[in-house]
Amino acid sequence: MSDEVKLTSIIVSTYNEPQALAVVLDSLALQTRKQFEVIIADDGSKVETGEMIAEVAAGYPVRLHHVWQEDHGFRAAAARNRAVAESRGDYLLFLDGDCVVFQDFVETHINLAEAGWFVAGNRILLDKKLTDAIISGQEDVYEWPLLKFLKARLLGEINRLLPLFRLPAGFFRKLRRSRWQGAMTCNLAVWREDFYRVNGFDEGFIGWGHEDAEFVSRLINSGIFRKEGRFGAPVLHMWHRVQDRINEKENLQKLFSHIEQHLTRAEKGIDSY
Repeated sequence: MSDEVKLTSIIVSTYNEPQALAVVLDSLALQTRKQFEVIIADDGSKVETGEMIAEVAAGYPVRLHHVWQEDHGFRAAAARNRAVAESRGDYLLFLDGDCVVFQDFVETHINLAEAGWFVAGNRILLDKKLTDAIISGQEDVYEWPLLKFLKARLLGEINRLLPLFRLPAGFFRKLRRSRWQGAMTCNLAVWREDFYRVNGFDEGFIGWGHEDAEFVSRLINSGIFRKEGRFGAPVLHMWHRVQDRINEKENLQKLFSHIEQHLTRAEKGIDSY
């Protein structure tokens, strides 16, 4: 596999948050590198989300495609698989629909891309007050100088500053090569070939939680290792209400069971499409 990325498919998951999604799309439209497409993995949103996407797509600088599935509860794994199936890129970058990115987000991820590795980024959490200001258009947080972030940290509007600092690519990015913990689909990049190798996300994970960790564990089991995107490509995760976690215990048990079995492929995954 070549290390050269020809086209990046940004898979943005969403569910009934059109205002937050619109801000995320605005931040993606400002990227320094434009060799990408945006595929919305919609887990059953109401009509307002589709209308917003159609309006934005008309003048968007890159391909913006909406992939919707019926609302039968939290089925993020299936939504992402469907979106990947309709994408065109050789490199997949997963992002949540309430995660704002900086202008060099795509470019930094592409610079970190390497055959045989996936890239796990990190995030900064925003409080409700700041999130409301962003959604209402009062703050373009992805264009803030560092001093403004420092003020927000002192006011408790963000939970940390450290992810904002940038470090070059180096040996430290591969020190946790076999660690699945903490890798999340709000900021995760993987080669398309490797995604298909493990059959994508396991659609047996229904309800909130751990489908991303399980996916990453299968990548590692198949010989695709973790490269750190921290100190390079953070995202700004806007506040939202806590998801219903009624199935979390079951999903966690399934995660640990699959790790013990050393699974590499999902039983029901991207091959369904």
